[in-house]
Amino acid sequence: MKSIRPSLLQLVILALPGLTLGCGGSADEVPGPVLLDTPEVQAALDAIRPEAIEHHIGVLAHDSLQGRAPGTAGFEGAIRYAEATLEAMGLEPAGHRGTFRQPVPLRQSTVNEGSSGMRITSASGTRRLRYDTDFYLSPDQLRESVAIADAPVAFIGYGVSAPALGYDDYADIDVTGKVVAFLSGAPSVFPSNERAYYSSGATKQAEAIARGAVGILTFWDPADVRFRWDVNAARAKRGSFAWVDRLGNPNRASEEILGSASLNHSAAAALFAGAPVSIEAAVAAAAASTPQAYDLATRVSMDTRTTHVKVESWNILARLEGSDPELRNEYVTYVGHIDHFGVGVEVNGDDIYNGAHDNASGTSIVFEIARAYASLPTPPRRSILFMIVTAEEWGLLGSDYFVQNPTVPQWNLVANFSLDMPFLFHPLRDVVPYGSEHSSLGGSVAAAAEHMGIGIGPDPIPEQVLFIRSDHFSFIRQGIPALFIKSGFETGDPALDGSAMNAAYRSNVYHTPFDEVGQAFDFGAGADHARLNFLTGYIVAQETARPTWNAGDFFGGLFGRR
Repeated sequence: MKSIRPSLLQLVILALPGLTLGCGGSADEVPGPVLLDTPEVQAALDAIRPEAIEHHIGVLAHDSLQGRAPGTAGFEGAIRYAEATLEAMGLEPAGHRGTFRQPVPLRQSTVNEGSSGMRITSASGTRRLRYDTDFYLSPDQLRESVAIADAPVAFIGYGVSAPALGYDDYADIDVTGKVVAFLSGAPSVFPSNERAYYSSGATKQAEAIARGAVGILTFWDPADVRFRWDVNAARAKRGSFAWVDRLGNPNRASEEILGSASLNHSAAAALFAGAPVSIEAAVAAAAASTPQAYDLATRVSMDTRTTHVKVESWNILARLEGSDPELRNEYVTYVGHIDHFGVGVEVNGDDIYNGAHDNASGTSIVFEIARAYASLPTPPRRSILFMIVTAEEWGLLGSDYFVQNPTVPQWNLVANFSLDMPFLFHPLRDVVPYGSEHSSLGGSVAAAAEHMGIGIGPDPIPEQVLFIRSDHFSFIRQGIPALFIKSGFETGDPALDGSAMNAAYRSNVYHTPFDEVGQAFDFGAGADHARLNFLTGYIVAQETARPTWNAGDFFGGLFGRR
């Protein structure tokens, strides 16, 4: 998008008329079931406006904010706009020292491609791989220089050890001192959210470390719908981020792993030279959810040179105090990430990664949810915390930093709702509430959806492993029940195929400069997302009992508070 660019200050002060709303009220008890058919709740729903969402997206995804990358002037302009918007609603600051901001210290690590490299040695000789074409490296968060020299390689299927689900790639192999190679993803026989959890690179790396591996190689099934080599390689050039603690230690550092690379199909094929099983057979076995592991005939060398830079960034936190003298110390939280990829690799003459849908849309919806709560004559019993966070695109860093360094007692965080590119390209007829089957929040969202006449369906795209891919998962990892509500594929129009629309967006627009404000957004759908999330959180905020994990739940057992 090419346009005349106003200054950052001009964008920050673009206030939407009618934003200022009071937050007062009494501390009345709410007996029995939470009532949604009240004039007060209806007025709050009516306060949510599609044109407000359109306005917010237009500001946050404007070229002048340069894609809102952490550490840039564009990001600073975006969070100033978030501060101004939330403050205008009469919400209280909930950040550091009485401000709306929580500092999130980041370290950006970038591979020096010219002095880094990778080689594969087979019986026929040594092949030096081409950077960007055959492979790219992950930067080392701890060290400026790290290397693996001629190490043996073991192929570990998906790199998943899940005995409780009847699957273990590591069952019959010792990978101590080896580089492990595995496919992206997880077995399709797993339930959707468990599949997502075991697809996580962090989960796989932790398992590899526990098994004694010294390096990691990841490659894709050629049929994997998520495989977009050019997009992934372009993103890798921006490096990675980690948040750092008070001693300067990065949160995701690993001393044990001495090299990590992503492989294109050409490099993966070279890795399997002389292997006891062909790469085609290995991929087919993984697709059939068959555990597998064996040593390869090749050896690998990797040299990684990394540059580290300190980056200042912030979360924006605003609070609506609850009306109940006891429950007001507990918090229902809403989160939307405001960051995107900034200025990057040029595509068709455009190098600004505006992130209109990802995630100016979710941030804008959080603003409107906040406005709905602020319009209530009496606040809900529990307090509500609105969070606009940084560095989601680099591993959910802003939300993870908050839950591990909260500005309120962590035990008092009772539920979370994440708003992240909910899919605003057709009317909202049904939703997929990721996480609803794991906790009592499933009943809350079902009641809210029924009130609005919106259907609820299962995950239609489990291969996209969405359950781990937004900020709600930071809360789940700390044992806090959470929901990530996305649009389903029902459009209400036989001529509109919601599945095809979603696939086209993910293939052609997602994480590219084409994610701009000029897309065919349905802002009414955005307003309905805001209403559904408001109602679901309102039920939780009014009920006496805290949300709980379901008995015997996988994630409750894995992360639930003891």
